[in-house]
Amino acid sequence: MRIIRGSRKGRKIFPPKGFSSRPTTDYAKESLFNILENKYEIENLNVLDLFSGTGNISLEFFSRGCKSVTSVEISRKNCLHIKNQISNLFSIPGNVISADVYKFCLKADLSYDIIFADPPFSDEKINTLPRIILNNETAINSLLILEHSANFNFENNKYFKETKKYGNVNFSFFKK
Repeated sequence: MRIIRGSRKGRKIFPPKGFSSRPTTDYAKESLFNILENKYEIENLNVLDLFSGTGNISLEFFSRGCKSVTSVEISRKNCLHIKNQISNLFSIPGNVISADVYKFCLKADLSYDIIFADPPFSDEKINTLPRIILNNETAINSLLILEHSANFNFENNKYFKETKKYGNVNFSFFKK
């Protein structure tokens, strides 16, 4: 893994020791950010990165000058790793929260420009995420991007806009 563009372009991102999940591939991440950069001025965005894992997506947003990034990850070990990477690479502080994403989204203020969620592909509750997030009254103007496998189809969700496929990775986009 590496940071694709921005102030830390080319920097390698190493997962914490013993990390066993599937990080977003560089190919899929680059494609996603090409879409976002054509629609948004990244430096003006407030971003929420759910299921942060290695911090791969958060670090990419930071490198591109994002106004603020909040990372939510259940593993305290991964949270500490993300905090360390942010402090080693950037002068701005990152907000890293150790929490269960589903519980967090029910109670938290979700007034972010972009909410990116990359749950484990084996997570059986993944199909509930768009409803949980977009039913939160504070997510009024948020763009939700959900990374998932081809086993899920969200076309019947009233807020669904489109899905983009990159190898085994699918990004579904939702907006109120």
